[in-house]
Amino acid sequence: MAGFEVIEKESLRLVKVTLQNETVRTESGAMYYIRGNIQMQSKAPSAGGFLKSLATGENIFRPTYTGTGELYLEPSLSGYHILELDGSEWILDSGAYWASDGTVEVGVERNKFVSGLIGGEGLFQTKVKGRGTVVMAAQGPVEVINLRNDRLVVDGNFAIARTSTLNYRVEKATKSLLGSMTSGEFIVNTFEGTGTVLLAPVPYWQVMMLRQISAALPKTSS
Repeated sequence: MAGFEVIEKESLRLVKVTLQNETVRTESGAMYYIRGNIQMQSKAPSAGGFLKSLATGENIFRPTYTGTGELYLEPSLSGYHILELDGSEWILDSGAYWASDGTVEVGVERNKFVSGLIGGEGLFQTKVKGRGTVVMAAQGPVEVINLRNDRLVVDGNFAIARTSTLNYRVEKATKSLLGSMTSGEFIVNTFEGTGTVLLAPVPYWQVMMLRQISAALPKTSS
């Protein structure tokens, strides 16, 4: 499988991917530059895939890169987290997906209407499964919380990924509406069962702001 490495230089971070006759997939527009014999390909989606992209708001195209060499992804002020899949299935925050091995299947998870609308996770999130590496955009360091028949309550959008084995829902911070409104939390995200949750200290919408700012900065070569 391809090698993924997060490089930090002069406050900017970027992802370096080393390929040995392998294939990786990235978010649309993520490429910075290529060294070596690597070919990019961007196929048009099927009719069903096109309609799903319109419904979910996800990018229609996620290009693949195949060959031998080095692929560098765009620098950013935000951080990145490398997630290794061992056959498991994960649900990522909408927009958190950045790149993955070609062996990883990338799809869509639909949340319950109320949970998606009120909880801030959105009605649709990216689903990844299989074996290989996934790179996520996250303002680190990322905290890994393993649950075993347990319950985790998270304020805001600090949860950036979860295994699909967990039950996810949105609920009031306290039993009463008044108590929830006066607690300063009001609505919280709850995860129950056995699985893993990844938390980032900066909500993803702030990461998106940092990415927009960094896009306007001069790019440095590694």
